[in-house]
Amino acid sequence: MLLLQNASYTHPDKTVLFSNLNLVVNPSEKIALIGNNGSGKSTLLAIIAGQQQLSSGSLQSDAKPYYIPQHVGQFDDWTVADALRITEQLKALHAILRGEVTEHNLTVLQDDWTLEERALQSLKDWNLPSVTLTQPMSSLSGGQKTSVFLAGLSLHNPALVLLDEPSNHLDKTRRSILYDWIQHTRSTLMVVSHDRTLLNLLNTTCELTATGIKTYGGNYDFYAAQKEIAKTALEEDIQHQEKEIRKAREKERASIARKQKLDARGKKKQEKAGVAKIMMNTLRNNAENSSARLKTAHAEKMEGLTQELQALRESVPETDRMKFGLENTQLHRGKELLRATGLQYNYSNGPLWRNGLDFNIYSGDRIALQGDNGSGKTTLLRLLLGSLAPESGTLFRAPCTAMYIDQDYSLLQNAATVFAFAQQFNQTGLEEHEIKIRLTRFLFTKADWDKTCYSLSGGERMRLLLCCLGMGAQAPDLIILDEPTNNLDIQNIEILTAAISAYQGTVLVVSHDQRFLADIGITRYFHLSQEALLIHF
Repeated sequence: MLLLQNASYTHPDKTVLFSNLNLVVNPSEKIALIGNNGSGKSTLLAIIAGQQQLSSGSLQSDAKPYYIPQHVGQFDDWTVADALRITEQLKALHAILRGEVTEHNLTVLQDDWTLEERALQSLKDWNLPSVTLTQPMSSLSGGQKTSVFLAGLSLHNPALVLLDEPSNHLDKTRRSILYDWIQHTRSTLMVVSHDRTLLNLLNTTCELTATGIKTYGGNYDFYAAQKEIAKTALEEDIQHQEKEIRKAREKERASIARKQKLDARGKKKQEKAGVAKIMMNTLRNNAENSSARLKTAHAEKMEGLTQELQALRESVPETDRMKFGLENTQLHRGKELLRATGLQYNYSNGPLWRNGLDFNIYSGDRIALQGDNGSGKTTLLRLLLGSLAPESGTLFRAPCTAMYIDQDYSLLQNAATVFAFAQQFNQTGLEEHEIKIRLTRFLFTKADWDKTCYSLSGGERMRLLLCCLGMGAQAPDLIILDEPTNNLDIQNIEILTAAISAYQGTVLVVSHDQRFLADIGITRYFHLSQEALLIHF
């Protein structure tokens, strides 16, 4: 189906993105392509799709790829029919129906007389029942645009499918449709995604790095288990090496002490025996040389052991070296922070919810706010934060500190440098070098300190914000997260998960990522619809 041999790609500035990739994709195989941000996953999909070229190596495929890119906003000047890749066929069909039965039109249509009906059915299947084929893509939401492209899968049933972050911007209903399609399709799939629920539906996991692709014969959970085994083995190797170094130091001290004791005894015997002074000097020199050789031998052994230990420690995943410092909240658990009674907001076409909202939020709660697009999740968050005022009903807010973090981490000041922004959070009197140590711990090296926040990727923005929050004298009492994993790769999702799991305050999160919600310990679910708010545990 697909064969990559010694494939390499180099950016125009001569930076090597990846090299020596070798991969065989068999018919009907379902592959998850994973790797850290910047490893080249999206570039590799674009190369397989024929939109970019390898710098060296070869690519062979016996099927034309059906490619859905991560970002679809650039297609706003298209119609839905354009996105479904059926515009010319529809024109031919309508021309024939008008009586223009030409050889050209018949050739373009290829006897697909039910095309229009099938296209509309595909849109319905992907929860787009009111979308028309002539509708401009610019009139649709982000999730609807992605679903239009996904509807093309049901319409065309391609043999080879390339998907780049297909579940981004999809609500729970449309994600379920995507998951069902992946489970039942017989197409060959290669998928880039940070959605671990989706990744677990794929039977092969390929990890892309700068030096190659490593294949794991299982889904994401199998891959994660194998990585955990390797991590445990690495930790055991480090502990063993540290033990060997302690043993070597003890042996060195014992050997030097024993040598010194023997030399002292020998000197006393020689003095009692009346050995000549010149001979005494010779014997002393021999003893000193022997001691020097002994110290040199021990020093060489220690250097070798230390270098091996350093190499092992450098192999430890960088995420395991982070300390988040988000534990110190002062509010006692169970204190009422927010109370809504008949909460309502009106837009020009009337009330947002048919029934006013009633709920309580207490200190220590971990709440997921869910609901389909248009159910009012963002409006509710703005009401809770005080940036909107209720039209009716009441909303009680206890004195507390709250922080709102959206999917773009827009709290960051784009014009500020990484170091300057971190300095603003230094409420505990850290010295400059201590701030830089904190930044380095969060994977910001010296080369990053003078970068502007604007230039950072989604994962970098998230890590910088977590680093800064950990430098504050007091963690916020309430953290509100709005689709925080949308622009993150798996490594950065795991970093965020660890930070929120360590946080002792109150969490309210909007997310369709069920794995993330489970991992951060969500205990209550607020399901919002245009009817009302349902609460379950």
